[in-house]
Amino acid sequence: MPMTAAKEGPTQVPASAQAAEGVLQPIGISDERRRGRGAGLNMAGRFEPRATEIVDDGWDSHEDLPPFKTTVQEEKARTIITRNASPDISFDRSINPYRGCEHGCTYCFARPSHAFMGLSPGIDFEARLFAKPNAADLLERELSAPGYVPKPIAIGTNTDAYQPAERSYTLMREILDVLDRYHHPVAIVTKSALVERDIDILARMAERNLCKVALSVTTLDKKLCRSMEPRASAPHKRLQAIKALSEAGVPASVMVAPVIPALTDSEIEAILEASAEHGAAEAGFVLLRLPREVSELFRDWLLRERPGQYQHVMSLIRSMRGGKDYDANWGERMRGKGPYADQIAKRFQLAAKRLGLNTRRRKLNTELFVSPQKGGVQLDLF
Repeated sequence: MPMTAAKEGPTQVPASAQAAEGVLQPIGISDERRRGRGAGLNMAGRFEPRATEIVDDGWDSHEDLPPFKTTVQEEKARTIITRNASPDISFDRSINPYRGCEHGCTYCFARPSHAFMGLSPGIDFEARLFAKPNAADLLERELSAPGYVPKPIAIGTNTDAYQPAERSYTLMREILDVLDRYHHPVAIVTKSALVERDIDILARMAERNLCKVALSVTTLDKKLCRSMEPRASAPHKRLQAIKALSEAGVPASVMVAPVIPALTDSEIEAILEASAEHGAAEAGFVLLRLPREVSELFRDWLLRERPGQYQHVMSLIRSMRGGKDYDANWGERMRGKGPYADQIAKRFQLAAKRLGLNTRRRKLNTELFVSPQKGGVQLDLF
């Protein structure tokens, strides 16, 4: 494996954690280079035939490397609606106008997808982004396909459509314009208060029961949020977005996601209470998921930011994942299993019931959909 000498410092790993893992820990990227990023590593994608690793060779003549800067490459997509047949999620179609996400959430389960682009699930995922400027045109074309059957489209279930790049690209607003025009239902999940920009469209759609929006809130602790989700909106901004949406008549809810044992699970009740006070009518939760490279990235973050809690957090995660960092089995990947997972679910249910959340699940309207007619509406012959 080729090695490149550069001015980087090793991640400080407690000896107890090294022994617990039984493996050598990777060398982390210096704070100067990764400032404002969630990941501390930038390992090669798993499909790459070669990989480089930054090492400190002990000499003083290191090469100074520049900070990682965000770049956005435009991608001419061929399709925009992604289908799935997963039995444990509530939607069968979704839209992702961006690949990668600048929010930089260290635990993001979408990170491994960047390996398919020949890039790292680490810092590349949050710094080397792809935008699909033809998303709205593709959506209109796909909605006009013969035999298309409308069902709610989920947006924000993989990468966040309201990440910082959306301020200049406005792809999400263009997509909402199409959905509004043809009366197509949509369900949105985001960590960004930027969703307030589109309240005018969302309020119109809400009048026809065509939309709902969930704000994902992981923690109310600003310091922890800044470290774990460095470029997502602050917790109080997300709560304010719930309030703004609710006051505009847009069904707003909260996703307590992900729930991280021994780190954020103590906040379940507080997050639900704050969200209910700001107008949330529904709530859901998802247990922390660590597929593929996400496990290494999250463990590296724990060792850097919360070394004293490392063993406790990982022990509880593995107790809910059959002794592993992650179990991808349907029906268990979102909730986990075992006594601790059951306790989290019970606490969530009791708090939601006490606060009057989820008393009625809103089902979006699919009966108003009007298929786009390219080149104008064709009149009936008779």
